[in-house]
Amino acid sequence: MTAALTLEGVSKRYGDFQAVRDLSFQVGRGQICGFLGPNGAGKTSTLRMILGLQPVTSGRIDILGADDGRKVRDRIGFLPEERGLYKKMTPVDAIAFFGALKGLPTGEGRKRARELLDAQGLGASKRKKMKELSKGMAQKVQLIASVVHRPEFVILDEPFSGLDPVNQQGLEEMIRGLAANGATVLFSTHVMQHAERLCDKVVLLARGQKAFEGTVAEARATAPRFLELEGDIAVEQARALPGVSGVEVVSQSGGARILRAALAQGGRGQEALKAAFLNGLDVRRFELREPTLHDAFIGLTGDSPDQDQSVKAPGVEVVR
Repeated sequence: MTAALTLEGVSKRYGDFQAVRDLSFQVGRGQICGFLGPNGAGKTSTLRMILGLQPVTSGRIDILGADDGRKVRDRIGFLPEERGLYKKMTPVDAIAFFGALKGLPTGEGRKRARELLDAQGLGASKRKKMKELSKGMAQKVQLIASVVHRPEFVILDEPFSGLDPVNQQGLEEMIRGLAANGATVLFSTHVMQHAERLCDKVVLLARGQKAFEGTVAEARATAPRFLELEGDIAVEQARALPGVSGVEVVSQSGGARILRAALAQGGRGQEALKAAFLNGLDVRRFELREPTLHDAFIGLTGDSPDQDQSVKAPGVEVVR
């Protein structure tokens, strides 16, 4: 597959602080790639380098055949983490304005804006002021404004931030639609569930370094399957079951507790359950669970993707 984006050994320093260290990965044309990691892991710094908004300290970036995103900016759509639309504009005006900045004639921009707003269920809001729209509606408008010029490459920085589940689902559908129409999509997030549903591949970033690159299935395969057991079971009893490599307490209420028992490589949940019943353990509920992308991230990095890794770099704003 031809690469739309290639990073080779990219690093970024702010004074004495290194935000990104020796980062290399590729995104193929037409792929949806999740760029995943906690807040402060270096995701936004990397996206800004890809776009040419800030220089690399070392390394090489190639995007759509150019060595600087500014050279191909009219072929790129970008939704920044910090949202911003003129509050007194209507959605149609705002979308056409951003399209014009990318070289799209205003008349064509307004036509596409109306079509895209209708397609996203926002037709009734076309003549309202932006300040009258809900946060979810405004975020959809801003995404439309980012792609109205039909870019080949779309970069979305934490696009799901602050949205309720209904609007998150709507945004996921929009991202799938972009890829279906031939665009390459790179989006950053610290919420692993979105990537599990959307991505052809993922890049996991922790403390400025790549922890993994591959498909969601390949990432999950790095984490163990586990048994979830509920009952009056001691941790030591669960740990002694065949094939179990580790146990943690999920919750406890009185004598009953929920335990999560990780299975070692080749461990079989059926054997552990059989031994539990033969030994007379008080198992009231059990479930064999496959690892999630969240589990894989913790296993690969030792960190939780929900844990903020932001660091105050000398003389600059918080680095993300």
